[in-house]
Amino acid sequence: METIQITALVIFIVTFFFILTERIHRTVIGLFGAITMVLAGMYFDFYHPHHVLEVVDFNTLGLLFGMMLLVGMLEQTGAFQYLGIWTAKKTKGNPWLLMAALSGITAGLSMILDNVTTIILIVPITIIIADMIKINPVPILMAEALLSNVGGTGTLVGDPPNIMIGSAAAFSFNDFLVHSLPVVAVTWAVTLLLFRVIFRKDLAQKPEDVDKLLAMNEREAIKEPEMLKKLLGIFALVVALFFTHSMLHLAPAMVALIGAALALIIIAPQQDPQKTIERCELSVLLFFGSLFVIVGGLEHAGILEKAAEFLTAGAEENLLMTAIIILWSSAILSAIVDNIPLTVAMIPIVGILAAEGVPVDLLWWALVFGVGFGGNGSPIGSTAGVIVMAKSEKTANPISFIDWMKQGVPTMVIGLIIATIGLITFTEHFMTPPDRMIHAQEMYADDVPDMHGPSHGHGH
Repeated sequence: METIQITALVIFIVTFFFILTERIHRTVIGLFGAITMVLAGMYFDFYHPHHVLEVVDFNTLGLLFGMMLLVGMLEQTGAFQYLGIWTAKKTKGNPWLLMAALSGITAGLSMILDNVTTIILIVPITIIIADMIKINPVPILMAEALLSNVGGTGTLVGDPPNIMIGSAAAFSFNDFLVHSLPVVAVTWAVTLLLFRVIFRKDLAQKPEDVDKLLAMNEREAIKEPEMLKKLLGIFALVVALFFTHSMLHLAPAMVALIGAALALIIIAPQQDPQKTIERCELSVLLFFGSLFVIVGGLEHAGILEKAAEFLTAGAEENLLMTAIIILWSSAILSAIVDNIPLTVAMIPIVGILAAEGVPVDLLWWALVFGVGFGGNGSPIGSTAGVIVMAKSEKTANPISFIDWMKQGVPTMVIGLIIATIGLITFTEHFMTPPDRMIHAQEMYADDVPDMHGPSHGHGH
C-alpha cells in the first residue's frame, strides 16, 4: 500500500475506534476525523477542500433535516401520546395484544418517520402504561426497538441508511414499496410470532389496575388541536409527493423541505423558528456530513477500489452470491458498529461496480436488508437500540447487553434468512432495469479512481 492509502486508512480506523467505544462523542470525533482527513489529503495531494462538496450527499442531509423539522412540530401537538394511550385502551392491558399493537404502531410509524424519533416518542408512553398495569415492560420495549429497525427497512424514509442508499442508487419511494416492503412485512410477522414464544412467561402475566388505564382520556394528550389538523394535512401532502416524486422530478430531500417550509409558513409565519430547529438533531446531521468527508478521503486515496475488488471478486460471474455475501457481511458488521457509518463506507464500493457496467440493483437491495436487519444484532447496532437500553434503566427491569443479544440475534438471523430466500427466489425482480443501469453508470462514472493518480469527483 502507498503512503497516502496507509494515512487515509489510519485516520479512518482511529475515528471508527472512538465512534465504536464512545470515549469521545461520535459527532466530535467525526468532525475531527473529517478535518484530519482533508488536511492529510492536502499535504499528500490526494484530497482537497473542493472535493468535500462533491462527496457530501446533500440529498440525504436535506431529507433528514426536513423530516426532523416536521416531526419536531408534530411532537409538540401531543399526537404520539394520544396514539399510545388510545392503543393501550383498545387492548385493555392484555400484554400480548399490547406488545403486538405498540410494536406494530412503532414499525408502521418507522416507515414514515425516522425510527429513532419514533422510539423516543413511543418508549416513555410504554413504560408509563406498563407501570400503571404492573406488567414487565421489557418484552414490549424489545419488540418496539427490534421491529422499529425492521419497519424502517421497508421504505425510503424509514431509516437513515435507506435514505443514503436510495440517493446513491436513484431508487424512488415506490421502488422501496415494491422491493423492500414485502420482505419487511414477512419478517415483521415471523418476528412477532418468535416474540410470543420467547416472552411467553411475561406475556402470561395478568395486568392489574386496568380500570385506571381505561379511565385515561387520550384526548387530553392533544395540546394543539388546530396545529395538529394543519400538520396532518401537510404530512398527507408530503406522503403523496413521496409516492410521485420520481414522476415530478423532485428529489426526496426537496419533498421533505417543501413539507417543512409549508409547515413553518402555515403554522408560525411570524415566529422565529429557532425553537423548532433546536428540536432537530443537528449534531446527527453534522455527524453524517463528517462521515461522508472521511469516506470520501478513502475513495480518493484508492482504498475503496481495493475493497471493492476484494469484496466483489467474481461479481459479474455470480452476482447473486456477491449479493448474499454483502447481505450477511454488512449485517454482521452492522451489529458491531452503527449501521450509518458502515453504509457510508459501503455505498461507493457498490458504486464502483455500477460504473464498470455491472447491474448492481441486486447488491443495493442486499445492502438495504443487511444494514437494516443487522442493526438488531446488538444494542449498539442501531441508535434506536441505544435509546431503548438507556430508557429501560429507569424501570425495575433494565435491559442488559446479554438480554438484548438473546432476542436481537434471533431477530437479525430470521430477517437475513427471509431476505436471502427473497433474493434467491425473486432475483429477476431485484435486478437492474436497463434505464437505471445506464443512470448508475453515468452517476458513478467519475467515481472509479485512476490507479495512476488521485480520484476526482463523487457521484452523489
